[in-house]
Amino acid sequence: MGNSVKTRIEHDLLGEREMTSDKLYGIQTLRGIENFNISNFKLSQYPLFINGLAYTKMAAAYANHDLGLLTEEQFKGICAACKDLLDGKYHDQFPVDMIQGGAGTSTNMNANEVIANLALIHTGHEPGEYQYCDSHDQINRSQSTNDAYPTAIHLGLYASHLALLPHLEMLIKSFHKKGEEFASVIKMGRTQLQDAVPMTLGQTFNGFASILNDEIKHLNQAAEDFLTVNMGATAVGTGICSEPGYAEATVKALAELTGWDIKLSGDLVGATSDTSCMVGYMSALKRVAVKLNKICNDLRLLSSGPRCGLGEINLPARQPGSSIMPGKVNPVIPEVASQVAFKVIGNELCVTMAGEASQLELNAMEPVMAQCCFESVDLLKNAFDTLRTLCVDGITANEKACRDEVHNSIGIVTALNPYIGYDHSTNIAKKALQTGESVSELVVKEGILTNEDLETILDPKNMVKPVKLDIKPLK
Repeated sequence: MGNSVKTRIEHDLLGEREMTSDKLYGIQTLRGIENFNISNFKLSQYPLFINGLAYTKMAAAYANHDLGLLTEEQFKGICAACKDLLDGKYHDQFPVDMIQGGAGTSTNMNANEVIANLALIHTGHEPGEYQYCDSHDQINRSQSTNDAYPTAIHLGLYASHLALLPHLEMLIKSFHKKGEEFASVIKMGRTQLQDAVPMTLGQTFNGFASILNDEIKHLNQAAEDFLTVNMGATAVGTGICSEPGYAEATVKALAELTGWDIKLSGDLVGATSDTSCMVGYMSALKRVAVKLNKICNDLRLLSSGPRCGLGEINLPARQPGSSIMPGKVNPVIPEVASQVAFKVIGNELCVTMAGEASQLELNAMEPVMAQCCFESVDLLKNAFDTLRTLCVDGITANEKACRDEVHNSIGIVTALNPYIGYDHSTNIAKKALQTGESVSELVVKEGILTNEDLETILDPKNMVKPVKLDIKPLK
């Protein structure tokens, strides 16, 4: 005879269900699994969100215990259970889909049920013996999904934000390093894909670094909003079913447990239906994504060719580029980073639409907003690291090609303009286009400048920053 699997019977408003003993979650999680088979994004894939739920439930337990609403055994069991989750244990017991109806009730109950059964185990009881510690009466005491769920999202996203920054900072550092390496490589700058004026390749890469660095301030400002929570609002912001002082005690416990400057919202009714912190943070992520894509576009353009394009830089070869064209190598790393940028930009639109869908005292669309935010942070972390390690760190310059383009370009006439005047510059540019001769050759040939003066003007160090040279045209 085969081994029998131990089971337990659980019940809720809709009836009873049999649960196997290996499941720490309960009947409402099971219903969530059955109802919301929507995406491949499961709560178990977002450990920082689970941590946010654990901190939220632990802080509530602290407040409820201080108010005499939990026994010592229940309090210690709940804290031990939450500590397990914060240590990364039992995350496989969170199988609900991130995208769900019910404004997050399935996620909240998944946490309540897992924490209840872990608390029971820690206090010497069996899973399902809820008379000792219940998912509703003890774990969810003084709470509603409508304050516990968004609070957990805030905490999880703030932790995600802190985890994102080092990856962005390392990419910025990598671009700065290339900026220093290419500081003396003269090249043509381009506007509207047309030759403009000379600059250095180092300035290009330092520019990449600086525009990304500017976004750290915006990300930090947007993330700061996550530290204001509506814990204690319960259902609609009135605090019904909670004790006086509970909200303040819970938020104080949250601040102490996390070490973050967490504050209680000044208007819990308004805060319970307001999801603008996620809208704002996704907007900040979109800004980063737009800049990331601009940089990837530039890397692909600057490396295009290698012989029939710009060919100013070489990207590391990562894989054969074609199943039919021998020798072809594609810029696959900037390509994949651009696709991440597109995904983040699309997620921002989803979050905006979901934020706009708030009705009366609650926004029921929070689940998809949370999923988009968590996913976007994870995608960007991976994109930053991939772009840095597999592309930027290995970029080399085609210095001769860059220098030859400068000397052959019509665009260097702009550098001569302050010394020979606009009329001379226009005529020289026109003749260069007509004859195919270089601007440098024509300026000397027509007796406008000496070769010595021309070389001084076209010295790289004099073309990449404001300078004043004592040079005048011969005619």
